[in-house]
Amino acid sequence: MTSREIGLAAADGYALGATLYGAPSKRAVLVMAASGVPQTYYARFALHLVAHGFQVLTFDYRGIGRSRSISVRKLPARMRDWALLDGAAALAALDHAEKVIVVGHSFGGQSLGLLQRDGRIGAALLVGSQSAYWRNYPLRGRLWVWPSAHFLLPGITRVFGYFPGSRLGFGEDLPPGVAIEWARWCRHPTYLVGDLRAEDAYARFSAPVRAYALTDDAFAPPSAVRALLDLLPAAKSELRRVTPAEVGAKSIGHFGFFRERFRDTLWREACEWLTRH
Repeated sequence: MTSREIGLAAADGYALGATLYGAPSKRAVLVMAASGVPQTYYARFALHLVAHGFQVLTFDYRGIGRSRSISVRKLPARMRDWALLDGAAALAALDHAEKVIVVGHSFGGQSLGLLQRDGRIGAALLVGSQSAYWRNYPLRGRLWVWPSAHFLLPGITRVFGYFPGSRLGFGEDLPPGVAIEWARWCRHPTYLVGDLRAEDAYARFSAPVRAYALTDDAFAPPSAVRALLDLLPAAKSELRRVTPAEVGAKSIGHFGFFRERFRDTLWREACEWLTRH
């Protein structure tokens, strides 16, 4: 069977929806999604990796997709829980693999230092993952990131009792604790690392990392992607800067990388890198 839906249980007992693609393999990939993005968004990319010999696991963070069992207003989740609890459960589900490679999109790539345990992560490929402290953005970006972090994201969340991402074109709705914590991270000079006092964990992460910085990605400009890599000083990191023109496209943006039109360009290149690691 190419894929099958499974259930996972986080350490606190929360039930998570996940999908396994491909047969058990020593070459396993864990997809860590972007904030508010359901795992189904990565299905075609996962199948592409299966065709190249990987087993792939995708899952939904609590409050998202198949891991949403109650109203997001009532869900006492924080953004850190998506990595420390949900990501940890997903990583444990791949214990049969010798090493696990993480493909992290946006928040999914930011969480590496929280996710690593016992050297289980052998490498990480990041897409649109950034240190979203507002000063890491060029001037045009600061004009919307600063008010979003200080007023809009926490303010809208407190008014509605959750962050209505689905109404604003930002994926699915977010639990209030997730949105409030995310906004606070964006106000801290070292983002989640400093806010959570996780400097030691991030300093210990030493696996190879390739970070894609897409030049038309307003959410993760190259300067903010570089700032994230600076928070992983021991990692063997490389920043891969890509313009839309380089891959024959008018735009890529924050979400385009995982669209099938990039199968013969970005996907092929990424798969080659994953295979080497």
